[in-house]
Amino acid sequence: MSKRLQTIVLEGVLLVLGVTTVFPFVWMLFSAFKPNSEIRSLDQTLLPRQWTLENFLGLQDTFDFVRFFANSLGVALAITAVTIYTSCLCGYVLAKYRFRGRNAIFGFILGTMMIPWAVTIIPRYTMFEAWGLRDSYLSLILPAVLSGFGIFMLRQSMADVPDAILEAARIDGASEIYIFHRIVLPMSRNPISALTIFQFLWAWEDYLWPYLMIDSEDKQVLAVGLTTFSGRYGTDYGGLFAATTISVLPVLIVYLIFQKRFIAGAAAAAVKG
Repeated sequence: MSKRLQTIVLEGVLLVLGVTTVFPFVWMLFSAFKPNSEIRSLDQTLLPRQWTLENFLGLQDTFDFVRFFANSLGVALAITAVTIYTSCLCGYVLAKYRFRGRNAIFGFILGTMMIPWAVTIIPRYTMFEAWGLRDSYLSLILPAVLSGFGIFMLRQSMADVPDAILEAARIDGASEIYIFHRIVLPMSRNPISALTIFQFLWAWEDYLWPYLMIDSEDKQVLAVGLTTFSGRYGTDYGGLFAATTISVLPVLIVYLIFQKRFIAGAAAAAVKG
């Protein structure tokens, strides 16, 4: 098979996979502008026969959409910020400091990535309930303090920061805090951007853990709040599609901001891994 034919086949496969992935979101977007009667109709079309904004305008009447959205945004931003900073700290220490047991610690961190998240639910739930942190945003943020994936990704990146630059900074009298914040972090912007997108997406779409830990409706996040549209006597599909469409916007905005560095950072981490 010639190289040109291989390229055409590869691009064709990627195109099919891309359309398969994107099409449900496109359907959801257009369905958000359809009345419920048309959504439930057996004769379906991609574009609405009757365009309407009622699904969007009635969101706040169905449930406290603004509050749920704000709660999710605050929690996702807090989790992302905490995870990024702790991953940078741990990654830098494991990459640039020489001490006994460093490789063992890194191996243990890699080992935690092999444990299914579901296995830790009961121990975490029991622990946070014993600490009196149920129905608190701390119960959502604290589990994200250390990320095995984040530490691995940043450690791999920071290992490539030239030691000569760090030694030159130390000779000039720079403190370790200055070196970390002013030299190492700027040189690791690409993997940090990639990790930011990953972590924000995971925090934003998390459903099970907030559902278990948050009891108060005014503290609940949007992923759990979307279940309001499904009731005993039916589902408000129009409202559900409208709310879900809006809920995608923060992730899309974060990706658009960091997309160039995300691609570079993810590719670099894959090569080094």
